[in-house]
Amino acid sequence: MTDEHYFSADPSVPFRRVPVTASVWGRELTLTSGSGVFAQGRLDVGTAVLFRETDPPTHGATFLDLGCGYGVIGLSLALARPQARVWGVDVNERAVLLADENARALGVEDRFTAATPDAVPAEVTFDEIWSNPPIRIGKETLHALLLTWLPRLAPGGRAVLVVGKNLGGDSLQRWLGEQGWPTGRIGSAKGFRVLEVRRG
Repeated sequence: MTDEHYFSADPSVPFRRVPVTASVWGRELTLTSGSGVFAQGRLDVGTAVLFRETDPPTHGATFLDLGCGYGVIGLSLALARPQARVWGVDVNERAVLLADENARALGVEDRFTAATPDAVPAEVTFDEIWSNPPIRIGKETLHALLLTWLPRLAPGGRAVLVVGKNLGGDSLQRWLGEQGWPTGRIGSAKGFRVLEVRRG
C-alpha cells in the first residue's frame, strides 16, 4: 500500500486500523492509523523532523492541523497546550474518523475536533497552523490550499510547515514571500525544511 490515495475523500482500499507509537516533544503517544490514510503504521519522516526541529507552542488558544491524517500533529498540540482548542482538517474521511478516535483515546475529545474542510465554521480563526502539507496534490492545488487557510490566521499568528527540499521546500518559501506571507526557515534535517510563515 502506498500513500497515493491518502488525499482521496473516500479511499478505495479496504479499511484496516494499524497501531502507531510516536515520540513527540518528550511524550510517547500510542495512536491508531489506517489503510488509505497518510503514513499508515508509522510517523513519517517529515512529521518527525517537524517535531524534532521545533518546541511545543507556549501560547495561543486556537490551533489548526492542516492535512491532519490520523491526527498526530493536532493531538500533540492539544496535549502540549491544555488551554487550547485544536482543529484537524483533512479531505480524507477515514483520516477524520481516526483522528477523532485518537482524540477520544487520549482524553482530549472536548478540545480537538477533526473535520473535512467545509465543516469548519467560517468564523473560526487560528493563532497557529501546523502542517505537513500534502505536496503531492500538485503545486497549483497546494498553493490554493495554503491561500485558503493562511488568511484564517489571527493577526500576529503564524504557520509552521515541513516540506521536503526535493519536493520544493525552498521554492515554496520564496513563493509564500511573494504572496505577502513572510516566511523563514527555522529548521532543516534529513532533506526537509521547517518553515515559519508569519501574519502581520
